[in-house]
Amino acid sequence: MKKRPYNPDIGQICRATLALFILCFGVACAARLCLATPQTQHPVPSVLKPESAPADTIYHLSFLVTAINLAVFAVVFGLLVYVLFRFGRRTQDREREPAQVYGSTQIELAWTVIPVLIVVILFLATARVIHGIQDTRKPESAVEVTVIGHQFWWEFRYPKYGVVTANELHIPVSDPIRPTPTFLRLLSADTDHSFWIPQLAGKTDLIPNRTNEMWMDPRSTGVYVGQCAQYCGTQHAKMLLRVTVETQTEFEEWIRQQQKPVTSASASLECSSCDGVGSLAFMYTTK
Repeated sequence: MKKRPYNPDIGQICRATLALFILCFGVACAARLCLATPQTQHPVPSVLKPESAPADTIYHLSFLVTAINLAVFAVVFGLLVYVLFRFGRRTQDREREPAQVYGSTQIELAWTVIPVLIVVILFLATARVIHGIQDTRKPESAVEVTVIGHQFWWEFRYPKYGVVTANELHIPVSDPIRPTPTFLRLLSADTDHSFWIPQLAGKTDLIPNRTNEMWMDPRSTGVYVGQCAQYCGTQHAKMLLRVTVETQTEFEEWIRQQQKPVTSASASLECSSCDGVGSLAFMYTTK
C-alpha cells in the first residue's frame, strides 16, 4: 500500500504553538512570583536559602525530586507533542477509521516498571534524609527548649535556665568547631499545630498527648521567621514565629536578662493579648 504524504494542518500547528506559548508564559510568571521578595526588614522566608543542617539536607533532596519531576514532564510532554503532530487527524482522513492497536507487551512493561523504579528511588532518598535528621545524637553542648503550642500563641521553656518566653525563640549560633545545636521538645496544650521555620528545619507537628522532637543548628546570626503550618482554629494566622539566632555571648547575656526578677512595674506592662502569658512568665521566672 502506497504511503500518502503528510500534509500538516496549518491551523492545528498555529493552535498548538499558541497553547505552548501560553503555557510557557504562565510558568515564567509563576516562577517570577515565587522568586519575588518584598523589600521589608524581614523578607519572606524561603526554603531555597537554608541556614541549618536539617534545612540544607531537605533542600538537596528537593533538587533530586524536582529533577525527576522535570524529566518525567519533559518525556510526557514531548511524547504528547509528537503524537499530536504525527498522528493528528488530517483533512483527507475524516472518513477513515484510525488503525486499531490492541496492546503492546513492551509498552505496558515500560509504563509499569519505570514508575515503580522512580517511586523506589524517591522512597530510598527520602528515608535516608529522614533517618539522618531524626536519629542525630544530641551532644552535651546542645541547648534544650520545650515548645508548647497554644491557641493562638507559642510558649518556649528553657528548663536548664528556668526561663519561659512567648512567640520569640532565642538560640545560639552553632559553630562548626564547637557545635551547639538546639533540640526542641514539641508539645501541644489543645489541638494540632505545626512548627515550621523554613530556613532552619522542616515541619514537625505538635499533637496533644504526644511528644515530638526536632533540632536545628543555625550557621549564621539573624532573625528567622516562620508560621504554624497546621490550621488550628479561627485565629491560626496569628501563630507567627520569630527565631533570633545570636552569638554564644549574646545568648548568655539574654538568658541573664531573662533570669532577673520581674518587678511589679515591668510586670504590669506585659502583653495582655496572649491569654495570660505575661503572668505565666512572671510566675515561672520568680520561682
